[in-house]
Amino acid sequence: MFNYSSAKLSKLILKHALHVPEKTPVLIMGNYHSLNLIRALYTDIIIIGSYPAVRLGFDGADEIFYKYANEDQLTRIPEFLKFAIDTYDYIIQIWADYNPKHLQLVDPQKLQMQQKNPEFPELMQKYMSKTWTLAPYPTQAMAQEAGMDLYSYADFVSKALMIDKDDPIAEWERIQLEQDRIVEILNKTDEIHVIGEDTDLTLSVKGRTWINCSGQKNLPDGEVFTGPVEDSVNGHIRFTYPGIYQGKEIENIYLEVKDGQVIKSTASKGQKLLDEVLKVPNADKFGEFAVGTNYGITKFTKNMLFDEKIGGTLHMALGMSIPESGGKNMSGIHWDILKDMKLPGSQIIADSTVVYEEGKWKI
Repeated sequence: MFNYSSAKLSKLILKHALHVPEKTPVLIMGNYHSLNLIRALYTDIIIIGSYPAVRLGFDGADEIFYKYANEDQLTRIPEFLKFAIDTYDYIIQIWADYNPKHLQLVDPQKLQMQQKNPEFPELMQKYMSKTWTLAPYPTQAMAQEAGMDLYSYADFVSKALMIDKDDPIAEWERIQLEQDRIVEILNKTDEIHVIGEDTDLTLSVKGRTWINCSGQKNLPDGEVFTGPVEDSVNGHIRFTYPGIYQGKEIENIYLEVKDGQVIKSTASKGQKLLDEVLKVPNADKFGEFAVGTNYGITKFTKNMLFDEKIGGTLHMALGMSIPESGGKNMSGIHWDILKDMKLPGSQIIADSTVVYEEGKWKI
């Protein structure tokens, strides 16, 4: 058995990320690869005095669906998804991937059909307003994708989550206090200017709220983000790392933006998929601007749950805004893309003040 404390992670999820009260229905979604964590969560929820429900996925479900589904099935929103969002205020998703490439051969147009359903953006906004968290459970496939053996990967994940510490909750509470100071300053900012490799981009954040991510929605965590004013983004940006979209890689993404809308998009690999993604309604606009703050995550693993938190990077999301930031862009997708900001000359300027330079905060 590799060294990964499901017991510590369960308590971190329930007592820090979600603060689950007693007598509350809680939905756990995972698969049999993550049964150790599911058992720990199920037990702890019972001890709290609440009502756990478990939904297990199985290997191959997506492959079967995209191979045989007709157009009606591809565009239809699953009834269980509607039921879950309507029924459960507390939702736990466990990411235990059995094959990150399982959608590699699926036609990109098929992958986008559900997101083009006009009901989907509103449903996703409703989900985002729930109390939820997403947490990982290491698998052989995830380790292989990250270029590690399972034992080293489990150690990497444990450190990113800080469940290797005696008191992970206290560690995340410390980070929350540190990032409160950053957010307080950024919430007084009107305009952000990003300068970097093949990048000169401006965006307004006036009237928007910066969010301190310190172990609530995502585990691991470590970022501050907001929703840019929708028509304010102008300039160009090149994203350093591959964009990972439903297991497929889009490399060397370069976007030109005018008055909030992407007017030019290129990629050295995955151009067809990039084109299809941008056809999803409002996916050609940015719904998020964020800076990664977790300097304990130092390796790009092709898993955005970790990668978007890397200290010394920024990421922007095409598509749906996160409602708590004040963003108003409605879309069926929210796709994060990552840029290295440690390179010489990289800066983030808040109004007229350099607040971030070459991967480090200046405030």
